[in-house]
Amino acid sequence: MSDASGPVLAADGTPLKRSLARALRAQKIRAFLLIAPLLIFILVTFIFPIGEMLFRSVENKIVSETLPQTVIELQEWDFKSGEAPDEPVFKALAEDLQIAIEAKKHTKLGSRLNYEQTGIASLFRKSGRKISKWELSEITDFRAEFEDLDKKWLNADIWRTIQAYSNPVTAGYFLASVDRENTPDGIQRVPEDERIYIKLFVRTIIMSLVITGSCILLGYPIAWLLANLPMRTANVLMILVLLPFWTSLLVRTSAWKVLLQNQGVINETLVWLGIIADDGRLALINNATGTIIAMTHILLPFMILPLYSVMKTIPPSYLRAAKSLGATNWTAFWRVYFPQSVPGIGAGSILVFILAIGYYITPELVGGTKGVFISNRIAYHISSSLNWGLAAALGAILLVLVLALYWLYDRIVGIDNVKLG
Repeated sequence: MSDASGPVLAADGTPLKRSLARALRAQKIRAFLLIAPLLIFILVTFIFPIGEMLFRSVENKIVSETLPQTVIELQEWDFKSGEAPDEPVFKALAEDLQIAIEAKKHTKLGSRLNYEQTGIASLFRKSGRKISKWELSEITDFRAEFEDLDKKWLNADIWRTIQAYSNPVTAGYFLASVDRENTPDGIQRVPEDERIYIKLFVRTIIMSLVITGSCILLGYPIAWLLANLPMRTANVLMILVLLPFWTSLLVRTSAWKVLLQNQGVINETLVWLGIIADDGRLALINNATGTIIAMTHILLPFMILPLYSVMKTIPPSYLRAAKSLGATNWTAFWRVYFPQSVPGIGAGSILVFILAIGYYITPELVGGTKGVFISNRIAYHISSSLNWGLAAALGAILLVLVLALYWLYDRIVGIDNVKLG
């Protein structure tokens, strides 16, 4: 206890205010320790990879680190002249390349610059074998020596590419991601036969929206049926809904490939029923149609489950009350039941759309050239062309598109209306 004029004390004799602050601080520390594993997991598996992707999309240190002296000498060269640089630049290049060849970095440099101009990789690789044997102290005309190696070294475009990408930070990957390139005349569109990325982005967005719409049309009545059937029957049907999750994605996609081909089950059945002629079989594979059909089937459970969980919370008495007041079946559904199921539609749409926009296995197997997504191109650059910078730029743009659509959805529908039950 304390006297009337002193501070209020706790049981251990410390001021009550300090004791409460200490208890509150200890409570916060315990709460933080409880969620720390989750925060670390998110940081390692989500935040860090996204940061690494954004960094790779603009990182371009290989030129400045492999050719440091050449980059400095090239600062005085005017690429608009159309002529190759002067002697000091060639001398610096020879010195830099001998060091790079010894460290086996010249081929990596050539591969990086080859993304911007075809042929540079082979030029560095072929020249590297001979430059490694040069005695630099005995050479008096480096420009002539490089010309003897390959006349391409006097091509101003080669040097313009080296100069343009000598900065440690580059926008080249993002330019390539939107079918643009940096030329002596400024940023321009690439030739028409090379414009693929904008088309792929548009196709990915449109087809993902179509797949989401298809899942809503098919999933809504199924979810309504599950929510209104007796529990025993609904549980049995729910097992059928969840059954695809117990089957490999590759197996399901391969099954659709068998079903959709020209001699597949669907076309054979339609021919047998006389609906289509034998010479008029439907083209359901290696196009956008096949991708939409297969992905709708694969992603349908992600729409049914949120819809079912929300519909299960809607009391049936609401519809009976509406009908007792004179509403028709349609009016009761549209004015009473449907608005309460909108949160489930919102949750299912977000799940299906985000999953669809990043799919690449199913489009790769059943989409052909007309049904692939931008994710297939990202996978190609990661695993085949090894152009990780361009893959990172494409991924960053795709991330921004998803966030923009998410923001638009929030403005129109409201993210607060999204519920999972």
